[in-house]
Amino acid sequence: MAGENTVKIAVVGFGPRGLGALEALAEQAGAAARTLRVDLFEPSSTPGAGPNFDPGESPVCQLNTPMRDIDIRPPRGSRCGAFADWQDAGLAPDAFPRRRDLGRYLETRYADLRRHGGLSLRHDTAVIDGLEYGDGGWMLRAGPGTWHGPYSEVLLTLGQPEVSPDEQLDDWQTHAANTGAVLRQAYPAWKLQRDAARWTGQTVAIRGLALSAFDVIRVLTLGQGGRFENGRYVPSGTEPGLLVPFSLDGLPPFPKPETAALDARFDPTEAETQGFAAAISSAAEAPPDVARRLVSDALLAAVCRVLDQLDGASGDAANWLAREWQNPGSQESGPAISALQAGISMADGSLAPSTGFVFGQVWRKWQDTLRRGYNPATTPPETASLLVGFDEGLKRYSYGPPVSACREVAALVAAGVVTLDLTVDPDITLTGAGWTLASEDHRAEATVMVDGVLPSPDLSKLRAPLVTALTRQGRLCAMAEGPAANVAADGQMLDRHGAIVPGLAFLGRLALGSVIAADSIHDCFGQASVRWARGVLARNTPRPK
Repeated sequence: MAGENTVKIAVVGFGPRGLGALEALAEQAGAAARTLRVDLFEPSSTPGAGPNFDPGESPVCQLNTPMRDIDIRPPRGSRCGAFADWQDAGLAPDAFPRRRDLGRYLETRYADLRRHGGLSLRHDTAVIDGLEYGDGGWMLRAGPGTWHGPYSEVLLTLGQPEVSPDEQLDDWQTHAANTGAVLRQAYPAWKLQRDAARWTGQTVAIRGLALSAFDVIRVLTLGQGGRFENGRYVPSGTEPGLLVPFSLDGLPPFPKPETAALDARFDPTEAETQGFAAAISSAAEAPPDVARRLVSDALLAAVCRVLDQLDGASGDAANWLAREWQNPGSQESGPAISALQAGISMADGSLAPSTGFVFGQVWRKWQDTLRRGYNPATTPPETASLLVGFDEGLKRYSYGPPVSACREVAALVAAGVVTLDLTVDPDITLTGAGWTLASEDHRAEATVMVDGVLPSPDLSKLRAPLVTALTRQGRLCAMAEGPAANVAADGQMLDRHGAIVPGLAFLGRLALGSVIAADSIHDCFGQASVRWARGVLARNTPRPK
């Protein structure tokens, strides 16, 4: 039973971001953590890891970050150690860990927090579908007539709630329901891997050609017993007959540099990083034209130096950057197989990196600096739209897959298991057996469609009852120039009038625009969580009389 001075807190959704927030709370609170009681509402059985890093996920799903770059250090006093120390000794710094292994580590971090963090924690699998404020604080509803609370503070870390399908996907869902066609989601991958055992010899179309597509392809090949030997794919005979990925631009993301030595070529100098830190802090509060100039000047200084050292065409950098600002993510063209092979060669050092590749790698090195300068600021809506759009466009370089995964796709193309002939926005018609994909020169008849497109963080498309209720109440509102949630620097929601909703906070990608670069695992354990924790303690620490 809670004591008189106990502060009750609820966290709704408890994956890595919720874990990072509570670790920050325990660390900031110190001895006062014993006065904080936290109820965790997470439907999955893997609190701390959440569904995206479920320890039961398919073993073929990899992170898109090599061991050398994973730095999610545990809080002070943790018994877990760093992820690198916790891994098997055989995992090299340039290797890309399995997603489920990170999930097991996060579960261990949660268990350690329960035992040693000082907080009073309780996990509840109830699904929260409503929220109201009363005299004693916030009340959470878990179905008709079931309420939890009151809470002084409520933190929502929802990940990606269910969304209303877009027009295309809505048509496909109806089509699949009325025919024998099969429509599946990319995740959870273990479920996709199980279902794919029934698709031997069939043609499977894959909607999307970003990181999720690489997971799907591995699940449908390696996950069905296939293997790679000496750069060639050896089929098991039980996998689908043909995989047909496609997207609007039809181009795969570029892989990251293969080794630490190759990656170090793109390191900014300390002076360049300090210049960018000053630039992004000012840009985040400036009008769009000023923000563009500040970021461009800092970015060009580093990129031109790197290009000169690599004997690249540094004179093209300013023109490339100007086009990128005008239309982010639009500067690559040509056949997908050519882009895939060029990306592999740039990542392994056998081909000089393109101007765009250098921009992307330097930008990747500044992700933490970007967050530190942008996230605490109050950014004008037009500037937020500009900077977030620029960052999202550069993700084709900065969030790339392992080069090994790209080599696997190339081997699958050579083996005839994957075709890249229909990647560029093909015409798609519904047939009695599934979908026909067609371009000017190519055609495929698919009986299975896998949706690998991550929904955009658009509040108007969400249909999770809790979110829609908060939106109707005017407590959760979109930014003026963007679809995602408007929140303060410490995560507290800003209502329809721009005023803080006391004690009601939101962290994660659904606040994109108010924050930037929110998709990284590192962001879950960053300063956004610390700012929230400090705000909770400031609002709930008794003042001396």
